Amino acid sequence: MTWVKICGITNLEDALVAVDAGADAVGFVFYEKSPRKVDVETARDIVAKLPEKIEKVGVFVDQTADEVCATVRETGFTAVQLHGKVAERVWKDPRPAEQCLGVAKIIPVIPGSSLENGGVFVSQRTHEKIFALLIDAPGNGLVGGTGTKFDWQAAQGAVQGLGLMVPVIVAGGLNVSNVSEAMELFHPFGVDVASGVEANPGKKNPAKVRAFVSAVRAAEKRV
Repeated sequence: MTWVKICGITNLEDALVAVDAGADAVGFVFYEKSPRKVDVETARDIVAKLPEKIEKVGVFVDQTADEVCATVRETGFTAVQLHGKVAERVWKDPRPAEQCLGVAKIIPVIPGSSLENGGVFVSQRTHEKIFALLIDAPGNGLVGGTGTKFDWQAAQGAVQGLGLMVPVIVAGGLNVSNVSEAMELFHPFGVDVASGVEANPGKKNPAKVRAFVSAVRAAEKRV
């Protein structure tokens, strides 16, 4: 089954809707510029009320590994998604992922635009440390949650090639209308949505969340 993450969770109601809809993971954003930013206390309270089987992902941008690790310990996250400089620091750290970040599951992020002219090199050390590689479409000065897509056609070959080496998660501008197309183009391990299932930034639309997960499950039968 395709791994489905509902990102930008800010409240328990939305998290429980995602669980009930059949999502595999929920994401919590720790980035000052994001309208979906949560604090440690809120995330910890929500995580404590979620089923064990649900992946709880902390999303971090440019923090230090020590800062990420401290947040993981306080919240109970089971995975971390790393944007920007924090990912670079982790690759250079000789310690195992669980030791430097507090979790074994790491999801580094690369922009889809970087794949439009070919693939990227994944070193053996990187390969050994990551749970999956997330391909997103940052823009407008923000990181994720912008509702924009990278150029799917231009990046298709590179994304498929990466998928042969590491599990790939596709994000950026996904919604119920286009997620099946993304799955057909990329055959990803997972898909990640935030703005595409919102009523407004930071608040999910329950009907859209359920429709999105249903669309993924329907597309699985055709891909």
